[in-house]
Amino acid sequence: MNKTAIADVLSHIATLLELSGANPFKIRAFQSAARHLLELEQTELDLLLREQRLQTVKGIGAALAQQIEELHTTGRSLLLEQLQASIEPGLVEMLEVPGLGPKKVKALHDQLGVTTLTALAAACTEGRVASLTGFGVKTEEKILAGIRNREAYGKRHLWWAAQQIAEPIVAGLRALPQVTQAEAAGSLRRGLETVGDLDFIVAATEVTPVVDWFVTQPGVKEITARGETKASIRFESGLQADLRLVPPEQFAFALHHFTGSKDHNVQMRQRALSLGLSLSEWGLVLATGEGTAKEKASSSLPAASESALFTVLGLAYIPPELREGRGEIEAAESDALPQLVELSDLRGAFHNHTTASDGHNTLEEMTAAADALGWAYLGIADHSQSSVQARGLSEARLAAQVEEIHALNASERYRTHVLSGTECDILPDGRLDFDDGVLATLDYVVVSVHSAFTQSSADMTARIIRAIEHPRTTMLGHLTGRLLLRREAYAVDVEKVIDAAIAHHVVIELNANPYRLDLDWRYWRKASARGLLCAINPDAHDTTGLEHVAAGINSARKGWLTKNAVLNTRPLAAVQAWLAARRAGARHAPHA
Repeated sequence: MNKTAIADVLSHIATLLELSGANPFKIRAFQSAARHLLELEQTELDLLLREQRLQTVKGIGAALAQQIEELHTTGRSLLLEQLQASIEPGLVEMLEVPGLGPKKVKALHDQLGVTTLTALAAACTEGRVASLTGFGVKTEEKILAGIRNREAYGKRHLWWAAQQIAEPIVAGLRALPQVTQAEAAGSLRRGLETVGDLDFIVAATEVTPVVDWFVTQPGVKEITARGETKASIRFESGLQADLRLVPPEQFAFALHHFTGSKDHNVQMRQRALSLGLSLSEWGLVLATGEGTAKEKASSSLPAASESALFTVLGLAYIPPELREGRGEIEAAESDALPQLVELSDLRGAFHNHTTASDGHNTLEEMTAAADALGWAYLGIADHSQSSVQARGLSEARLAAQVEEIHALNASERYRTHVLSGTECDILPDGRLDFDDGVLATLDYVVVSVHSAFTQSSADMTARIIRAIEHPRTTMLGHLTGRLLLRREAYAVDVEKVIDAAIAHHVVIELNANPYRLDLDWRYWRKASARGLLCAINPDAHDTTGLEHVAAGINSARKGWLTKNAVLNTRPLAAVQAWLAARRAGARHAPHA
């Protein structure tokens, strides 16, 4: 097994352990080990296993090292098999019902003997769930509704789609006279590529008018909860939105808590405890003394903002995108957090399409839209000839487009300078779709896979690396080919591709199309530290698609990327000089 497969197994073991009622520390250990494995390069993991030094990795002790070695060597885990044999499969399926976590599923099984969704639905219908401690009639109704709507309600939603719903709600909440502060929280605020639900944290002087406004949003299918401190609604798309109302003095604590992630919050609470404090959504109080965190909230240390909260804990402010429990607290402690790239840093983008291939707007319309965004340059990279399904350009059509670009630039109708490029297909054997003479006429070349997705990992990796090694290749497009919530990535050794790109000074794009966000943010921190250059490209097929760079910025920030790590933050002259140097190098580079 490779590191990703091993991490998936460790995470699944953690879930099964929780269902079985195992020690919480053991559960957390497996979760932590999965996270730390994903942070390693595959070559690092192989070396650590070979030299039997896996226990030197933070969060991996002797028992976990043995589990990982077993998975790596045999592809099996005796512990996993034992857990799977001891836990009813239906209990795992119940976790897909919104609102049912491992603890509640275990309670349902232990107290009612429920082992399947069918049996759970019957128990709800008969009123037996409502009688359990910690459940009640409303919980029973929600479970029953969740079972009925599991497929629609259980799915995740693209960040872009969720943001379109959340943005006007935040603006509307802030406009209410009773509201003093309002923010979206959760995975949306952290810029995660997909979102399970929406969380809105509001400080208000009066509750009822705020709740009344919230539950009447356009597109609401049902009101699932309505109270003095919380309201929940469900949209037609299945997306749930939760409103949480807090006193102004608790706002910063609640916002931090409900922004998450879970791993970040656990580490922050541990940080607080090391200072003799207790951190919760209610406040920051002395860890000693009687009473719950909520009861002790009146004696909380003041924090007018999240920045103040971090300061009290001796940390620099951690941007929401970095709050994933992946070393951000250690970096904040030593004032080593990066100055993350901002949307305003972008000066243009390279990977965009027009009606010449499968785009929906003309060259001039795309240029006008880029000009309206204030971009200094716009790269046009229409599909190459083998992409028949995308009306790929022949050599003659590409030559005509290059002339059209030159003429448009010469006209000076727009402040935006247009760069000539192509999204050149990487053929199944790794050859490029245009010959060297054609590629030499362009400012840059994006190479991408659009066919033969079922190749083995070895073949796909060798194919992409051969394309990277071509001296005319400027950047690699959507490395893994994934389409979020639609299509899994094809098999490819991402680390080997990154190695090749660094060695050959090829840019890897962060494709900002909301369905792609490829290369995944989890790879960028280490790759950038090793010198990999990123280009945040919208892969726009129409004028509105240019705005997708905002989603790409989210992922870039989650990947700890700075302005200097992103090629298209550079001004036009610097980009032209960089591209010219690449072309000059290509003229002297041998190519078989």
